[in-house]
Amino acid sequence: MSQVLAMAMAVIGGLGIFMLGMKFMSEGMQTIAGNSLRRMISLVTGNRLLATATGTAVTLLVQSSSVTTVIVVGLVNAGLMQLRQAIGVIFGANIGTTITGWILVLELGAWGLPLLGVAALVYVFARRDRSRFVAMAVMGLGMIFFGLELMKNGFEPMRELPTFVAAFSWFSAATYAGILKCVLAGCVVTLIVQSSSATLGITIGLAATGVIPFETAAALVLGENIGTTITVVIAALGATTAARRAAYAHVLFNVIGVAWITGLFHPYLWLVGRTVGLIEGVDPSGLTLAAAGSAGKFAVVVTTGIALVHTGFNVLNTLVFLPFVRPFARLLERLIPERESDEIPHLRHLDSRSVDSPVLGIEQSRGEVLRMAEGTAKMLGWIRDLAFGDLRDEELSRRVFRREEVLDNIQREIITFLTEILDANVPHAIAEEGRQQLRIAHELESVGDRLASILRCYLELRDRELEIPEAQLAGLLALHDGVTGFHQQIREAYSKRQRLADAPVRALSDELTGRVHRLRDEQLQRMTASAVDPSFSIIYTSLLTDYLRVRGHILNIHDAGAPAGGA
Repeated sequence: MSQVLAMAMAVIGGLGIFMLGMKFMSEGMQTIAGNSLRRMISLVTGNRLLATATGTAVTLLVQSSSVTTVIVVGLVNAGLMQLRQAIGVIFGANIGTTITGWILVLELGAWGLPLLGVAALVYVFARRDRSRFVAMAVMGLGMIFFGLELMKNGFEPMRELPTFVAAFSWFSAATYAGILKCVLAGCVVTLIVQSSSATLGITIGLAATGVIPFETAAALVLGENIGTTITVVIAALGATTAARRAAYAHVLFNVIGVAWITGLFHPYLWLVGRTVGLIEGVDPSGLTLAAAGSAGKFAVVVTTGIALVHTGFNVLNTLVFLPFVRPFARLLERLIPERESDEIPHLRHLDSRSVDSPVLGIEQSRGEVLRMAEGTAKMLGWIRDLAFGDLRDEELSRRVFRREEVLDNIQREIITFLTEILDANVPHAIAEEGRQQLRIAHELESVGDRLASILRCYLELRDRELEIPEAQLAGLLALHDGVTGFHQQIREAYSKRQRLADAPVRALSDELTGRVHRLRDEQLQRMTASAVDPSFSIIYTSLLTDYLRVRGHILNIHDAGAPAGGA
């Protein structure tokens, strides 16, 4: 019993250190390559090869296909990425996540603890952000190898215990039914631990010590590819139709891929075995510790074989799917039709997982802020049509007020999301941008409130049948267009990460303020020169005040963009 307890403690401790190492390495690499990650995401186009390459590169750096896919679903949910683009990125994410297996092929088990110790000292005493996060990535790498070594040490005695040998004999990939049982087991374990990297580590630990044969490990790895899709399915709950389609693209890609590869399982393993034989000089299929010559050689050959099974599956599956991205997207559109009711894209269902990738998460929230800016731009255009034309469109009026509610909703979600990000261990630049986004989101929400108030004023004038004199109407139109142009300038600058020169911006702001004051003075002169309906004066003055406040909020957005807008 004491031997079993010692094994369990070694395996659980090793797994915990392994998973923490994956987290540290991921966070460190994300921060080091932060700007590159964000540029890669922004460069995704309809080109399926470029999208796949982007997904691969991002996942190589993030070290988690789940994080990449969750971010992609968030971008689709926000309307910042199209379904066909997302499908390509998801294909690439599946390839990128296989790097974990190749990291474990490196013979660094004995160096894991010293690597961890040296990196931890650098991390504790480093003053600069970049040095600390480089140390964090290296520290994570050391923990991965140290944790795997502990797991191997824990699994090794199992070979000599009949109970464990009998239990693991159930996992035999000798027949097709056995292959499916192993696939199911790999899927279920990954569903439970929510990390394909962790289950891959366990699988390699079992196979590298000879507890399970290479063929069983290969089938388990295939099941792990299905199990990892649960994260993105959870992320898509309650999302828009487009986001759910992107999530289920990940599921179908892996399920269909595993279905056809299991049908060709033994020919596929033969091909993998021949390839590993060319690399290591030994075929892992049917390999025993005695035939390998040493435990070290056995572990390297088997680990290389498992890594190649994982990578080969995802590369081959991507090659099969790539020519059919458009039909695949159409299939998803049929399987998941549009909802009849209006959809308001949400961010909140991604909060907890996006925080695992603050560099990409901050980019996602930036997209939501931009969507708020686009929403206020639409409101300005709709109000112009309603107030200064002959258009009497009740539906368009409702759309303006609905947009104001959407802006309120998005701002609340951004606050929750960014609060979680800023509570995490993030570099100074990310924290600064998070604070900038919070301020801009607040200003945009206030712009939405003021624009809704402006429309209410125009509608109240119309309901009371109070005509705006032609000269005043022209003045209001010029003011409205001036505010719209000011809004567009600041919005485009933020979108392009540009910092506008301060003097021209303030000059334009002062010009709009002067225009409001002139219109107000002219109204006071009319009131003293002749009788004016008191209701008209009150509503007209409220209109001018609201326009002035919109101008002020836009100027605040310009000021908020100073620290990180050009980063």
